[in-house]
Amino acid sequence: MPMHDPIDRYPTRVLHTPGLLDRPDPVIWGSDADPEILGFGSRGYLHRAGAISPDTAARCLAEIDRIEHDPDLRDDERTVREETGEAVRSVFDIMNLSTIVADAVEESGAAHLARRILGSEVYVHQSRLNHKPGFVGGAFYWHSDFETWHAEDGMPAPRAVSASISLTANETYNGPLMIVPGSQRVFVQCRGATPPDHHHESLVTTTPRIGTPSESAVAELVAAHGIDVITGPAGAMTVFDSNVLHASSGNISPLERANIFVVFNSVENRLREPFAADAPRPRHLAAR
Repeated sequence: MPMHDPIDRYPTRVLHTPGLLDRPDPVIWGSDADPEILGFGSRGYLHRAGAISPDTAARCLAEIDRIEHDPDLRDDERTVREETGEAVRSVFDIMNLSTIVADAVEESGAAHLARRILGSEVYVHQSRLNHKPGFVGGAFYWHSDFETWHAEDGMPAPRAVSASISLTANETYNGPLMIVPGSQRVFVQCRGATPPDHHHESLVTTTPRIGTPSESAVAELVAAHGIDVITGPAGAMTVFDSNVLHASSGNISPLERANIFVVFNSVENRLREPFAADAPRPRHLAAR
């Protein structure tokens, strides 16, 4: 195993029974007292309507259609397809693949919000398109993003936030984001050692074997905090803490769901060697 800071405050991928650990780090790292930011600290997320215009959302959808049908990207490792077919599940490094998408992220104000929450300058740790076509869009099982980024990328602390920008309407029936508000204050350990090149499996399957919290842990946190289902029109944006527990169900409706997903990490929280994996993931998953 690689050497790194001897003090791991977020041990995971354990061989014993995993537990729920109190988070030693803050959720709000700056001193911003705006009610919207304070609400983020309490719930672990904030939601804004109209973060990008309808025209911008439409241009991004057209761009995504172009990228998904680009023969040069068909077998590119940045393109991830559904486990059960040819439908595109995710396209990583989307901000570098498309200036239109990068401009939409700038328009959304997500980076400015990230700086206010994290109390520092930020950089893009990861960007991707998440696409759930009608009838075939697969689920994303319950997880904390930080657990993966800590274990497999070497992110020291949960000083990162994600922005999900809707390009289509998010309805209760087409696989919207579900968040357990308040769960950002607890680190959920996961059981089992990380296999080599685990991302080849974890990015495709709807129920990963490793890096997934136990059903009892999810049930305990939901019993304490409930579940918020995030719906809204195209152009809305949800910014959420890297450690908050979240998921989305599969889409068996005929209406697609598509969103841009961008992760901002503090420049004071740069990646080290992975804490629970033998080698770092590729740069399109974790910029260094």
